[in-house]
Amino acid sequence: MRIHPSVRWRILTLLFAATTINYIDRNVLSFTMIDVGFKKEMMGVAQDAPLTQAVSNEFKIQMGYVDSAFKFTYAFGFLLMGWLIDRIGARRGFSLGILLWSMAASLHALAGSLGSLRWFRASLGIGEAANFPAAIKTVAEWFPQKERALATGLFNAGANVGIIVTALLVPFLTLRFGWRASFLVTGSLGILLLLAWWKFYHKPENHPALKDRERIHIQSDRDQLSIDTQKIPWIQLLTFRQTWAFAVGKFMADPIWWFYLTWLPDFFNSNEALDQKLDLKTIGLPFLVIYIVSDVGSVFFGWLSSTFLNMGWSLNRARKTTLFICALCVVPISLASTTHSIYVAVALISLATAAHTGWAATMYTFAADLFPRSAVASVTGIGGMSGALGGVLLAAVAGLIRVRYGYLPLFIIASSSYLIGWCLIHWILPTMKKVELPPVLEVSHPQDY
Repeated sequence: MRIHPSVRWRILTLLFAATTINYIDRNVLSFTMIDVGFKKEMMGVAQDAPLTQAVSNEFKIQMGYVDSAFKFTYAFGFLLMGWLIDRIGARRGFSLGILLWSMAASLHALAGSLGSLRWFRASLGIGEAANFPAAIKTVAEWFPQKERALATGLFNAGANVGIIVTALLVPFLTLRFGWRASFLVTGSLGILLLLAWWKFYHKPENHPALKDRERIHIQSDRDQLSIDTQKIPWIQLLTFRQTWAFAVGKFMADPIWWFYLTWLPDFFNSNEALDQKLDLKTIGLPFLVIYIVSDVGSVFFGWLSSTFLNMGWSLNRARKTTLFICALCVVPISLASTTHSIYVAVALISLATAAHTGWAATMYTFAADLFPRSAVASVTGIGGMSGALGGVLLAAVAGLIRVRYGYLPLFIIASSSYLIGWCLIHWILPTMKKVELPPVLEVSHPQDY
């Protein structure tokens, strides 16, 4: 039977666009922080005064604390948004998140000191936390299990596109119009996204454009409706090994990804080992390469995991094999901080970021694979909070480590974190299987128009 796929893939396109804009808004700061004018304003230095090395070092340390403020609220925002989206639905919950993060992103243009910048970053973290719980819940609702890894890999590729757009757009805006314009222009993109999401998103049960054939395909491997819609108290989710395996996988990997997002512009701008340094005029091309490769990794590893399932592999074997391959691909990044060649550094970082996006796409399918749809956003929120708390810890010390010891210790942490995470996941959850819930006699069907 031929399946007409247009509706669910159009929904996925919205998720891709949302993830792209989400990453544009969170990553603008990573590029403006290498602008001399921005550094002087945040540190209270007159624009016509020189920027000393001591002030530059203190700025890097302080930016670590600013980054921690974002990740701290992002962590608990994950928990809040995951719970909220499961309660009021993806359409309304995600709309609220988009509105919050777009307003906070635009407010960065008003920052006049490190203190106000920390507040705006903290506000951004709460809204941005809605993206992945809403996206994973949407994938669980709109795709059968055999397509979820690929669908997740595709929308997750929006993160890399967002960084590419930021790397090309923000330097241009900053050099031409000043750093404040970068935040205003990028923050306004969320308003367009909000209008599109509200207009086009509906659940499969309510979508006016969905044909019966595609609806049957979407529900082809769904569990009994009473189990799939059963509400699970948040605290009960913490009693499942599946929840802890997902949370540990996020805790070990997410901080490394955020380290890349925050510090790679500075790495190419100031790392002592590199034979050439990049500035706002030249930094775009390496990021274009790195995150195009990352996009390929997200899609490839999502495809690989789905292919393993289609070959007849068990869910446990398919997902864990994919994660193990990803973990191995990150190991060589420890050499990136010591090479003199910027081309070698870009190649090693590209491989590591591609492997991370593959890891992330596979991890996100855990929530959809192992839990009923009614709990997917909440579980994603718990895992996201775990990853963000790990990010808080790394962000709090990254600036200090960078100033005192250089980038080598940070890249060693990055190279080993995924393999340790894989071992912990396998130890906590030797066999992947969906949580077992007692049957219920009566089911309520919440609407999400």
